[in-house]
Amino acid sequence: MTKNIIKITAILGFAAISLSSCSKENPPLVYFPDMYYPVAYDPLMKAEDAYSTHENEIPAFVKNNGATGLGPVNGTVVHDKDAVADVAANERMTPDQYNAGYEESKAINASPLNPANQAKDIERGKGLYDKTCSACHGTGGDGQGPIVVSGAYAGVPKYADRQITVGSVHYVLTNGRNAMGSYAGQLTPGDRWRVAMYVMSAFKGGIAPAATTAAPAAAVSAPAASTSVTTSPQK
Repeated sequence: MTKNIIKITAILGFAAISLSSCSKENPPLVYFPDMYYPVAYDPLMKAEDAYSTHENEIPAFVKNNGATGLGPVNGTVVHDKDAVADVAANERMTPDQYNAGYEESKAINASPLNPANQAKDIERGKGLYDKTCSACHGTGGDGQGPIVVSGAYAGVPKYADRQITVGSVHYVLTNGRNAMGSYAGQLTPGDRWRVAMYVMSAFKGGIAPAATTAAPAAAVSAPAASTSVTTSPQK
């Protein structure tokens, strides 16, 4: 008799637990509830936890009024702080499209950067040119950088002998030309303009004081396809 009472009690207890665990008012305890009840967070707003009233105590978030979207990490680089981002960022051009864009870029005689900062921009452009371009083009823009002098590479043009503008130099920096690859991955859009400004200032007698011609879309597009273009020299 005692055994039967124990069995009946166990059955009823198990049934009660099963029914209560299936109740919508009392959902079962789960591990990692955010996997079961996903919540979309706005990183600029205070996060509202759907399954807890616990306040977020991470110091960085507390200082940001609970928002989880933080500023850039110290030491990182903003890609387009000059607000001159390239148009058609993922465009891949045919040789005809590339050459047409290059010819259009020659009509650009001034950069879109603030003309009031031209002296500083050229100074920065010189530093970037010396670090990035002079190995081939030479510090004097004569195409006799140490890589060329070593005999490892040849055919780098002398700027003084070329018909170029600040727009065409920027175009080549952005898209590459012939054996020279694109530097869009190494230099920000603004810095490419600064290098182009320095090239014109140091090796071609100067640049226009202000951006008088709008840059066509083709002139500032992203790196071109690897198709060889053989009709014009490098920057």
